[in-house]
Amino acid sequence: MKLIKTTLVASLLALASAPALASTPDNALVIAQNIDDIVTIDPATAYEFSSGEYVTNTYDQLVQYDATDTETLAPGLATEWEIDAENRTITFTLRDGVTFHSGNPLRAEDVVGSWRRVVVLDRAPAFILGNLGWTADNFDEMVSSDGNTVTIRWTGDFAPSFVLNVLASRPASVVDMETVMGHEVDGDMGHDWLNQNSAGTGPFSLRSFRPGEVLMLDANPDYFAGAPAMEQILIRHVAEASTQRLLLESGDVDMAKNLTPDQVAGLEGNDDIRIETFPQAAVHWVSFNQNTESLTNPAIWEAARYLVDYEGMANSFLNGQMQVHQAFWPAGFPGALTDTPFTYDSERARQILEDAGVDLPVTVTLDVINANPFNDMAQSLQQTFAEAGINFEILPGTGAQVITRYRARTHQAMLLYWGPDFMDPHSNAKAFAYNEDNSDDAYVSTTTWRNAWMPPAEINELTMAALAEQDADQRLEMYLELQREMQREAPFVIMFQAVKQVAMADNVTGFVNGSNSDFVYYRLVEKD
Repeated sequence: MKLIKTTLVASLLALASAPALASTPDNALVIAQNIDDIVTIDPATAYEFSSGEYVTNTYDQLVQYDATDTETLAPGLATEWEIDAENRTITFTLRDGVTFHSGNPLRAEDVVGSWRRVVVLDRAPAFILGNLGWTADNFDEMVSSDGNTVTIRWTGDFAPSFVLNVLASRPASVVDMETVMGHEVDGDMGHDWLNQNSAGTGPFSLRSFRPGEVLMLDANPDYFAGAPAMEQILIRHVAEASTQRLLLESGDVDMAKNLTPDQVAGLEGNDDIRIETFPQAAVHWVSFNQNTESLTNPAIWEAARYLVDYEGMANSFLNGQMQVHQAFWPAGFPGALTDTPFTYDSERARQILEDAGVDLPVTVTLDVINANPFNDMAQSLQQTFAEAGINFEILPGTGAQVITRYRARTHQAMLLYWGPDFMDPHSNAKAFAYNEDNSDDAYVSTTTWRNAWMPPAEINELTMAALAEQDADQRLEMYLELQREMQREAPFVIMFQAVKQVAMADNVTGFVNGSNSDFVYYRLVEKD
């Protein structure tokens, strides 16, 4: 068995580098995908779409959404929990017999240590757990363990369902603390080691990660929900959509994740390949950094809403992969605003700018991921904005480069996307309508802070009031109002909601792609 597995790994490594082989192994799934957005794969710091897929398949949370049902919060590493809403506590009972990839048994101490590690490292996704009022100073008062139970406490007036959704998020993943801390270097809490190794309980473990090249996973035969059918998952970084299609058609990969609508259409009639469509929660927008003086006039933001050719893009190069959506919470989820009040109207935009006395033309650099559909979207924006005197200079880069500049607030304008961190409207409301501290050294992972924008005080207050509202219907009404306010006054223009089209070999079954990158699952995949 060991010899067979070694041979399989060698074959897959060859697939990762060779341009053409006859077919993929029967017990491995080979994927062509653009994964250059990955900055880190440590679950305490991972905050990109591709790294989210990785974390989902290698780690578990106490409660989680599963491949068998991506819409229902279910037991994960905990089998049951007792909620005391009045005292703001939840006590979880851990699942028996779970082991980490190292073979170490799951302990309550691992859960507590994993969450403390997120809070102490305080990287991009730490604010998600911070929603519960957890800080490095008070953590030990908020989270404790006793035998095989973990008790958490929270501050703030919000429903336990919100708390559970936070604990189902990516940074709440549980890691093997004994192994991780055994690789600590210079106080990094094992961060560097976890960027090249996995230490989870998930259905797969990490075999190899080479940034911008390949991500390879091995099946975990002892996974508590059952061993995956595929012994290996190999994700080849392939930036060019046309190359992805060629690899799929030649049989060198089983799945292509980033095809353009034209390439998808070109596969029609190929009986060996099918296209599956998955509605997504990601919204796509263009934003303006308020650290750039020429972009601080609200007339720029208002005019921009009429300078996007929404329908033109959605009906051409985005056809089948984007739908027009102009609010921060995605359609299909309770509390989403589906009104689309803005259409392309360059004359109206120019009048708005002239009435406000904006000195035209305005020249702005636009950061964009150097891959489709972002390149085509940027070129469309460049053309239509120029008609009103706003000239975009496009700055293409890898996903990691673009996101790093965005996090550092060094961009001027940014074309990017945003997906919920957990399935509650507050996840996006806090990102798009709240900023507690706009100073340069007060880093938080929100688009408000990253664009150096401080919402009006009443908007900040409404965001937190919606979080605290106990009446479910009233709470959703408050989020609708927040979305309307952001359509009226915010330095970003939300344009589209994504629809994922995945092309795959016809013998591949069981692939699950939920509403966002945290709901991409490989453990049920089989080859007929």
